[in-house]
Amino acid sequence: MAGNSVAIDDYLKTIYHHTEWQNDPITPSQLAGELSLAPSTVTEMVQKLAAQGLVSHRPYGPVSLTDAGRLRAASIIRRHRLIETWLVREFGYAWDEVHDEAEVLEHTISERLLAGIDARLGHPRFDPHGDAIPDADGAVDRAPFVLLAAAHIGHSGRVLRVSDRDPALLRALEGHGIDVGHTLVVAGRDAVRVDGGATVELPAGAADAVWLTV
Repeated sequence: MAGNSVAIDDYLKTIYHHTEWQNDPITPSQLAGELSLAPSTVTEMVQKLAAQGLVSHRPYGPVSLTDAGRLRAASIIRRHRLIETWLVREFGYAWDEVHDEAEVLEHTISERLLAGIDARLGHPRFDPHGDAIPDADGAVDRAPFVLLAAAHIGHSGRVLRVSDRDPALLRALEGHGIDVGHTLVVAGRDAVRVDGGATVELPAGAADAVWLTV
């Protein structure tokens, strides 16, 4: 049963993540790709999730979280992001090292320990990558944003979020001084000025992994 619960959480988290920073709902084929599972496996699980009232889905259509599904997804994401923040602040982990650790710990720590971590950290609203930490009711606080790849030349914005999908890219961006909270000015298709300094050529994939304030 525990293994099935973890699998359900992974599905719900993936659906939640897909629409955090853009509006298009996830399709079953995209969900299968994100989870590295066969489409038939995903179809079967989506039907089970729908029967439990956690997702809404029509045949061949996209998959969306119901209110119950969103609350459950937000709860496990809250755990994950608080743990990431805890590891960085209290144990000196780098921001490219915390994701896998949090994936394990999010399913094992008690609610009491989670509440203690939250209190010790001062109830943070964002994790080290800039992702919003949902509160106990699933609510998040997120400023208007634009993907770096979609920002026009000359746009100036503070880095709100950097995707944690690729640890090597995180390290490369950090080496260029690009981190959450720094200000970037778009100088070209793959170039920015960081905090008013010299122009920096972006590593491959960076423009699709960084979000700025509008």
